[in-house]
Amino acid sequence: MTTDTTTKDTAPARNRGVLPLPERTARITTAAGALATAASTALAWTWSSDFPGDLTYYGSPAGLQLVTLAGGILTLLLTASALGLRGLQWLTPAGRNAPALLAALATFTATWFTLIAIAVQLGGLVNLEPGGAVAALASLLTLLGALGLPPDRTDGPPPAGPWQRFTATLAATPVRRRTRELPSWAEILIIAAAFATGLLAFTFGIDTDDGAPFVGYLLFIVLALPALTRAGLIARLTALTHTHRGVALGAAFIAAACFPFTQDTDQYTIIGANILIFATVALGLNVVVGLAGLLDLGYVAFLGVGAYAAALVSGSPESALGFHFPFWAALLTGAAASLVFGVLIGAPTLRLRGDYLAIVTLGFGEIFRIAMLNLNGTTGPDITNGAMGIPNIPNLEIFGFNFGEPHHILGIPVATYGNYYLLMILVTAFVVLVFRRAAASRIGRAWIAIREDETAAIAMGINSFRLRLLAFALGAALAGLAGTVHAHVVTTATPEQFQFAGPQPPNSAFLLAAVILGGMGTLSGPLVGAALLFLIPAKLDFLQDYQLLLFGIALVLLMRFRPEGLIPDRRKQLEFHETGQLDVPDQRLPDSDATLGVTKAKA
Repeated sequence: MTTDTTTKDTAPARNRGVLPLPERTARITTAAGALATAASTALAWTWSSDFPGDLTYYGSPAGLQLVTLAGGILTLLLTASALGLRGLQWLTPAGRNAPALLAALATFTATWFTLIAIAVQLGGLVNLEPGGAVAALASLLTLLGALGLPPDRTDGPPPAGPWQRFTATLAATPVRRRTRELPSWAEILIIAAAFATGLLAFTFGIDTDDGAPFVGYLLFIVLALPALTRAGLIARLTALTHTHRGVALGAAFIAAACFPFTQDTDQYTIIGANILIFATVALGLNVVVGLAGLLDLGYVAFLGVGAYAAALVSGSPESALGFHFPFWAALLTGAAASLVFGVLIGAPTLRLRGDYLAIVTLGFGEIFRIAMLNLNGTTGPDITNGAMGIPNIPNLEIFGFNFGEPHHILGIPVATYGNYYLLMILVTAFVVLVFRRAAASRIGRAWIAIREDETAAIAMGINSFRLRLLAFALGAALAGLAGTVHAHVVTTATPEQFQFAGPQPPNSAFLLAAVILGGMGTLSGPLVGAALLFLIPAKLDFLQDYQLLLFGIALVLLMRFRPEGLIPDRRKQLEFHETGQLDVPDQRLPDSDATLGVTKAKA
């Protein structure tokens, strides 16, 4: 009798949300609030056009109103799927209530942040129109309804307090198996639509005005992506990209190549070009750190070697050599110079391990920068012009196509830096191809074996020193390749561009952080990490004095809550998450980007 009473008492507690609302009432309230929130974007939120985005129009959402509109629609769709609305149940193959709560929280945060920013920047709540009050109340109603949703998972003891019930509601649930398989053409269309949506979201974010509008957009993205993850959509998309890996890579590069066609000026295409340069160098560092497990703190020096080599032979009037090689020859020169330096530095130092190797590579990075300062004709040979560097590097010209002039491609105008952006797409595609082939090869598996346990790898007959040197040389060559294009994009090469740490990337600290943030050993991890670490500081100039502080706080939080990175491989997940198993992956681990060759750790 006692057991029955306990069961009856705990069952309602286990199925209760943060607020004591019936489940169906909570879902209907959430859906109604989401619909009202989306409708409020058709109203004016302020009477003044001084706030970025001009939120003064009726029937025409603009600026951060579009973020609220997207959040309201997303919350409405997820809630309708949880209500069992026919045709929408595919939106929630995993959890039903957790994604709705996260989407409601994202919409509420973006909306209230916008309204508070309007009041602060314009001087008080008097600057808000009734549409702003409607948006505030509707988004609050949506959140209150979502807080009444019960947890998706009912196993385990019932949560004790409000915070425990909140975290229980946000808990991840396994993705259900599909009842029927889609035809290949439908899966390919889904992949194409996903990348097109990603391009649209990225373009909207990078075109958003700096300051408060970008912060609002960033807050929404930070909460909306977990909503899609909890719904199981990211896992489904990941499975499709693994099935059609070639199609997914092609779609990714096509979507990336479309970006400059969405821009009218060079204001943001130069950011895109620099992101690709930074991402390419980070991917090269991922060979050294992620695959081979070598901690390199002076990697930016190889980028500098490539940049200086290209600057000396690209026809700059300040070059001490006076050569003017065609681009393909300058590209090979930069890559070869970095390769030679990688071998020369790696041969005597790669017998070291761990912290000792890190200190030596850090010293090499500083030696390179100081050497470039001293080759000024006074304290050494006149080769690099010292602190002045090598300026006036001419624009590239390939087969009569001048990268320094705007062009029309397929009838669409492309600005100057858009040309360099498209060139970097090709360079990045080449580096991705090299990384994929290397990681999936016998050599790549040997690198992974050395990374996991060098002593065991040597005992199995792997030549550790030779393979570590090969990884060092390959990573250096890839950095030199990117350094060649970097020199032409910025039209100068100076020692101060290649430091260990500084407020602006690329530098060794940011490159290493990009690899760790994205996920060591993965293909897409460093690309995502590099994009975040370059884009966010570029858009938040008003926080320039606090960038390093915020950067450090972000890394601490990352190491605390997701030490394996944003897009980890399965091995890293097993290392950092207790699964109760030895080597069998837990199905409840966070979804990740599969690492090429990581599961094949033998050489």
